[in-house]
Amino acid sequence: MSITAMLEPIAGNGETVTLPADEWLQGRTLYGGASALVAYTAAIRAFPGLPPLRSAQLAFVAPVGAEVTPQAQIIRQGRNVTQVRVDLLVDGSPALASFWLFGAAREANGVYRASPVVPAPIPVDEAEPMMVGKGPAFVQHQLEIRRAAPAGGEGDAPTMRRWVRLRNDDGLDPVSRTILLGDVNPPSAIRVMERQGPVSSMNWAINIVDPEAQTTDGWWLVETASDHADAGYSSERLRLWNAEGRLVSTGQQAVAVFG
Repeated sequence: MSITAMLEPIAGNGETVTLPADEWLQGRTLYGGASALVAYTAAIRAFPGLPPLRSAQLAFVAPVGAEVTPQAQIIRQGRNVTQVRVDLLVDGSPALASFWLFGAAREANGVYRASPVVPAPIPVDEAEPMMVGKGPAFVQHQLEIRRAAPAGGEGDAPTMRRWVRLRNDDGLDPVSRTILLGDVNPPSAIRVMERQGPVSSMNWAINIVDPEAQTTDGWWLVETASDHADAGYSSERLRLWNAEGRLVSTGQQAVAVFG
């Protein structure tokens, strides 16, 4: 089941839909990037003609199953920027709450380009395949994953880098693709866990650096890095680059660490 087929039933605002989402479930809930993409899709279908997405804040409140009711409303619409709220309701209660900031491009008043990826990743054509026959269904059937850094990471900081490619892109637009893949790595706090146990993303703030991002052969470089882990939580940074090392999105998450 391609991601575009899963999104097809979403009509916009206030209609309960049953998504053909079996291959995108992670336990009881949709994988975080997929549930975020459902909310984004509800926003742009409820309000056609929005400018490009620049930023979003999401709270993963409860499991998002296959049956959801998207509720979208414009919070404020200015000359350049429109802010949209989207809640995904499950059994009448919010399972995901989100704010989406859409902004038209303006003449730049100063330019600073992100630095190249440091350290350089393992070249994708030399990278070792990972997660073959392992992990949730969406990892096994929807993604190709390769190791972009040595096993165990580089240096002392808990950082995880992987090359990721959708097996079936199916015409997904660049912003939707970025949302779907921007949260694909597990939290890097797993590298410092003393005992095995579950981890769960509690929220996600994402900034879209390039809403028209393209890459080579479908490959994207995804990174999660824990800035601080203690007391059962981790503060994580997320970044996504294209195959040429150009930054596409940045983000931050609070992660619950159990066990």
